[in-house]
Amino acid sequence: MKVLLIKDVKSLGKVGEIKEVKDGYGQNFLVGKGFAKRATPEVIEEWEKEQALIKAKLEEDIANANKAKEMIESLKLTIKHKVGGNGHLIGSITNKEVAKALKEEFELELDKKSLHLKAPIKTPGIFKVDCKLGHGVICALTIDVIEA
Repeated sequence: MKVLLIKDVKSLGKVGEIKEVKDGYGQNFLVGKGFAKRATPEVIEEWEKEQALIKAKLEEDIANANKAKEMIESLKLTIKHKVGGNGHLIGSITNKEVAKALKEEFELELDKKSLHLKAPIKTPGIFKVDCKLGHGVICALTIDVIEA
């Protein structure tokens, strides 16, 4: 019996592989537990179409991430914050505040978890913040912290 693996099976193979197995093992275990489907021409064709759609979606996501990277690297975000007598900020600027300022100033929504500050910003000046946009696309956002 030929089966198309739809999940990784430790001793048999990886997702998408077509394997020849004994009838009982294939029908009762692999198909029965949802690890595989019978490898009929229709099932194989459907699998290939599904994989093509997934690949196209992934390529589109990567293209969008690269477009966002170019846009973010061209921006200069200005954040106004209160400064104390010693020249340091009162409090600090975190990735949550950076994400909020990006949304307010440029209408660009980034998750605060995708912004990486090496340490909270505690002084006025110009800083770089790493932004992880997914699919291995990373860019640097320039932030100018000024006195409010």
